[in-house]
Amino acid sequence: MKKALITGITGQDGSYLAELLLEKGYEVHGIVRRSSSFNRERIEHLIQDPDVYRKSLFLHYGDMTDSSALNRILERVGPDEIYNLAAQSHVRISFDLPEYTADVDALGVARILDAIREVGLVGECKFYQASTSEMFGSSPPPQNEKTPFHPRSPYAAAKLYSHWMVVNYRKGYGLHASSGILFNHESPRRGRNFVTRKVALAAARIKMGLQKSLALGNLDAKRDWGHAKDFVRAMYLMLQRKEGDDYVVATGETHSIRELLDRAFGRLELNWKEYVTVDERYFRPTEVNALMGDASKAEKLLGWKPEISFGELVDEMVDCEMARLNHKITGVR
Repeated sequence: MKKALITGITGQDGSYLAELLLEKGYEVHGIVRRSSSFNRERIEHLIQDPDVYRKSLFLHYGDMTDSSALNRILERVGPDEIYNLAAQSHVRISFDLPEYTADVDALGVARILDAIREVGLVGECKFYQASTSEMFGSSPPPQNEKTPFHPRSPYAAAKLYSHWMVVNYRKGYGLHASSGILFNHESPRRGRNFVTRKVALAAARIKMGLQKSLALGNLDAKRDWGHAKDFVRAMYLMLQRKEGDDYVVATGETHSIRELLDRAFGRLELNWKEYVTVDERYFRPTEVNALMGDASKAEKLLGWKPEISFGELVDEMVDCEMARLNHKITGVR
């Protein structure tokens, strides 16, 4: 039985990846931050399953800002694969918290990479780093592995540091390390402060008469949106390769916020123009206007392709929000 360690297991990607690895027969270990309140709803169904929790799924308290905890967990677990998904991942918030973002997203990766080296796992385990399309910033689309990086936010700059650290540990120490340069990927498990979840939730609440309007920022921004389920499959495939490498993971399609609104509100037979306002507070100090990935390398070497379309993704998110609201109101799932 292979052992996998997932940082950020309670997040969107971490929860889907844990499900995927458990289905493949892995023993899965996850790092969670200790806090005064639990934030494990995305993996609660796994914790509540007696055939999974403490038999194939194990949780460890730790933090990307605490190198001693990372060393201790790596020594205790001895993983075959490490998936680093922990991050302060909200771009707009990184402008308000640049130092914290750098501590977790940049130095946190340096800590775990060095922990792998110090514990003696360089030749024993494979490492996956969650890089991001935001590193491309203002470089024009389509973006692939050869596109110049031009980060336009503290989040992107921190991720670029960690991306190059992975390259250096791969080349300098022989660590099997891969970076997935993932374009936007969403799901019903997305955090509420991300625009796709914000739009899906608002559409459902407006339909139910629980909300009257929605304020957003730049409606012309274009993104390459895929489903998190598809993207965690690419992460897994990277670590099954003989050697580590960098891969763009994307759908190759771009859609604007306006198109997102059209699909989400249209799903509920609503006209978003009657409810959505533009608020400058939600604009970024430096904007990335368009991202669209070229994932031909991942398609060729990993045999990976997205299976869930943009429309199917948005429909699923809206339907899940409606189901959640109905459950709150009626108590019926």
